[in-house]
Amino acid sequence: MNRVAYVSTDPGVPVFGRKGASVHVQAVVRELLHRGAEVHLIAARVGGDLPRGLEGVVVHELPTITGTPGPEREGSALRSARAAADLLEGLHHETPLDLVYERYSLWSDAAMAWARRAGVAGVLEVNAPLIDEQAEHRVLADRVGAEAIARRAFEAADTVVAVSPPVAEWVRQRSPVEANVHVVPNGVDTRYITPRGSLPLEEGAAREGGGFTVGFVGTLKPWHGVEVLLEAFARLARTDGATRLRLVGDGPQREALTEQALRLGVRDQVDLVGAVAPEDMPSELATMDVAVAPYPELPDFYFSPLKIYEYLAAGLPVVASDIGPISGLLDGGGLGVLVAPGDATELAAVLAGLRSDDRLRAELGQAGRQAAVTRHDWTLVVSRILASIPTRAPSLADDLLGRIA
Repeated sequence: MNRVAYVSTDPGVPVFGRKGASVHVQAVVRELLHRGAEVHLIAARVGGDLPRGLEGVVVHELPTITGTPGPEREGSALRSARAAADLLEGLHHETPLDLVYERYSLWSDAAMAWARRAGVAGVLEVNAPLIDEQAEHRVLADRVGAEAIARRAFEAADTVVAVSPPVAEWVRQRSPVEANVHVVPNGVDTRYITPRGSLPLEEGAAREGGGFTVGFVGTLKPWHGVEVLLEAFARLARTDGATRLRLVGDGPQREALTEQALRLGVRDQVDLVGAVAPEDMPSELATMDVAVAPYPELPDFYFSPLKIYEYLAAGLPVVASDIGPISGLLDGGGLGVLVAPGDATELAAVLAGLRSDDRLRAELGQAGRQAAVTRHDWTLVVSRILASIPTRAPSLADDLLGRIA
């Protein structure tokens, strides 16, 4: 059996939580366990009960990060991240580790550096340009230090996997080893998230006796464009009082969105569900007839949106902003309808068209489900990541790649 250490030193990612980042951690760990690996999860923040399918994972908590934002908290985060190396050394001393898999965070280069020194394969997963994000949206006192840590981590890793081409380019700008950067987009558990029932989407909706439901999954933050979706929905709702909008997620814009719905006169037709556990996501998606990713115009769009993969797996017709890698994900419109970012008028028209076209909704949903199963299941995603490990660790890659159920 292979021994794998999964390292997450970011206090903003509760590894057993409900955030998209949390779901991502759980998916990769679940897949490694599924392949027979003994997985040790080293984390700065656990944040919940043991999720489904993670029975057998061994959790090691890093020192708690404390202090106010700025130098105090950054110093605490750096010390916590460095403690991961001591944990790795202890685990390796007991029985040698075969792989260190780390989710990149601002203050962590110790895990990849340790793996390099110990001769253990190291995979560094980069999900976002964290330095830029921290500087723009939060507090970053020591940018020079954060940049230096990123360069050391990228150089020490045997392979760096980025979730999108823009993220890969961000890494390459800071990495002296360009050949080790690979683009591996996100995925979805298609065995868990499936289309509702066995009937076509429009027949399933009619059978349940409800009206037409537009759905959104994600954090209620400005860069998700939910206010544009709400504006479009208000136009749609004027022509059918049974049409509903279901917002699954929570965040700082919740109050503003509630007030916007009141101003637009559609508050009674908007369901603000709040954040739900990953275990509840299949049932939430089953309430929807169409699902939307209404991103606004963003200058540096780098996301590989988990929500879209989940929409596809659920067999839902997708409407998404034509921005960044989304067009490629949706086959240029073959797997969903692309709209101009921030255009509430176009979005409303597209939703109205889908509401009245049962056949198109069914065709898009079936094509999306097929793509999710054959291209984007986490089994395939983790296989791509393992295949990127250099040949100096062939037995590890061959063994774990061979354990695909």
